[in-house]
Amino acid sequence: MPASLVSLSSLMDPLRGFVAVVRRMSITRAAADLCLTQSAVSRQIHTLESRLGVKLLVRGHRSIALTTDGERLFRSADQALQQLQDAIGDIGGNTEQRPVTLTASIGVTGLWLLPRLGRFQQLNAGIDLRVAANNRLVDLPSEDIDLAIRYCSKAAAPAGATHLFDESIAPVAHPLLGLHSPLDHEQLAKHVLLEFDDPHRPWLQWSEWLKAMGWSHVKPKSVLRFNQYDQVVQSAMAGQGIALGRLALLGPMLAEHRLTQLSSAHTPRGTDHGYWLLQADESPRANVKVVIDWLIAEANA
Repeated sequence: MPASLVSLSSLMDPLRGFVAVVRRMSITRAAADLCLTQSAVSRQIHTLESRLGVKLLVRGHRSIALTTDGERLFRSADQALQQLQDAIGDIGGNTEQRPVTLTASIGVTGLWLLPRLGRFQQLNAGIDLRVAANNRLVDLPSEDIDLAIRYCSKAAAPAGATHLFDESIAPVAHPLLGLHSPLDHEQLAKHVLLEFDDPHRPWLQWSEWLKAMGWSHVKPKSVLRFNQYDQVVQSAMAGQGIALGRLALLGPMLAEHRLTQLSSAHTPRGTDHGYWLLQADESPRANVKVVIDWLIAEANA
């Protein structure tokens, strides 16, 4: 026998909490989604189980599993709530567009994306863009993110990813250091080398570059190491030494003569890493498509 509308009205909040928990398989994440405390979400689950007289979830150490009754309820409740979300989103979208959420690593955000955002705003004043700088790999659909710029090998790029540009390396330094291209080993030995301290990417290490040049014997004045690549670039622009420039990320700095390229560019040996654009939806909404087209145009430029 179907439940009455009166009884459903008192269960809507507990049902919403239950669906949020199962979607995330986490009370903590569900609470964040619902802007509630963890204890409030837990109470909603207990209320729902008490009203129905059945166990819906089995809680373990840092784990959640559905009972048979829980699976049955979730299938129906999730579908119903998703249809409501979609309908309300479509109707509400006519008066208020959802922001486009774009995530990228801290380095890509600071060096490549931020210098271009002013141009994007001039061209697309009606689009709200939310930028999330994060070195963590995120799952776009589950974290409600529309787009991501990811640095990875060709083999690791997800199906459907759009190639933006490849890695290209050359030494760079502030013009005030008085260095000129082509950089020779005698000049290099007189200066501090700025190192990106990431042993998992040897093609970005000075030792590999010096080896490729046949200069393994050269000893620099000293080495200054950083764990974030944008810090390497900031140090170079402050005139503190010579950095291995990832040229695809440094276009504005080179064009504005805040940095000088000191040798011809080369593609690192031993890697096919590049920059890829990922999208959560194969058929994105109109404002997301505008951002996609703009990012591809900027990469091609």
